[in-house]
Amino acid sequence: MKNILILIRKDLISYFVSPIAYVVIAVFLVLSGIIFSLRFSFFYHDSLELSRNPYMMGEYNLNVTEHVLEPMFFTLNFLSLLIVPMLTMRAFAEDKKSGTMELLFTYPVRDIEVGLSKFAACFIVYCCMIGLTLLYPALSARYADPEWGSVAMGYAGLLLSGAAFVALGVFVSSLTENQIIAVAVSYGLLLLFWLFGAAETLLPQPYNVIVTDLSLFNHLEDFARGVLDTHDLVYYVSFTALAMFFTLRSLEVTKWKGKA
Repeated sequence: MKNILILIRKDLISYFVSPIAYVVIAVFLVLSGIIFSLRFSFFYHDSLELSRNPYMMGEYNLNVTEHVLEPMFFTLNFLSLLIVPMLTMRAFAEDKKSGTMELLFTYPVRDIEVGLSKFAACFIVYCCMIGLTLLYPALSARYADPEWGSVAMGYAGLLLSGAAFVALGVFVSSLTENQIIAVAVSYGLLLLFWLFGAAETLLPQPYNVIVTDLSLFNHLEDFARGVLDTHDLVYYVSFTALAMFFTLRSLEVTKWKGKA
């Protein structure tokens, strides 16, 4: 555990002494902030219109959680797809290119400690980024009454899906020393898992059900609605664990090549 904490600290310092983490987080917050502002302004306008017409109030139930925050979870999830590969691209690729990977293998650390520390450092940066978006439900609470249980479940879904994104990106980074290749392949794989969600209407049964169930994004739906489905939980945990398993195997191959 001590080795992991030391390696996590080293990787976090490398993120925050360079502008990468700040730029990535800033871009994420600007894009999500613009989208939240637009969604909430539409909601606020519709609420004012309904308040002026008591007869319409009975027909339409405007809920800030359902009309603003729930769609925002999907927005944040999609933006994470665009941002996470920029965080994970340097996880191993930079060390391989600079030669510090071979030096790291000479230290008394295990492959699992190296792999978990890279994942943890990236995931901590991701959590910081998502944590800053708590401002959105906090602002919503000034003008409406969010369902905090649903909000908490939505954020739990974002963290689980984010862990899967990070694990996949770290695995891809372990395969190459080129950061551009790492980010491009990560984008390609994440987009592929996003497109799996469209298989329901494109493929015949039962293939559509099987492929759709592989989508990283469809499993967020219940979380965004405030529902905890163990199937979704198991999917995200299994996906993350499998990606990290392949990362460790990749590290073993890299170490073996270094000794050959």
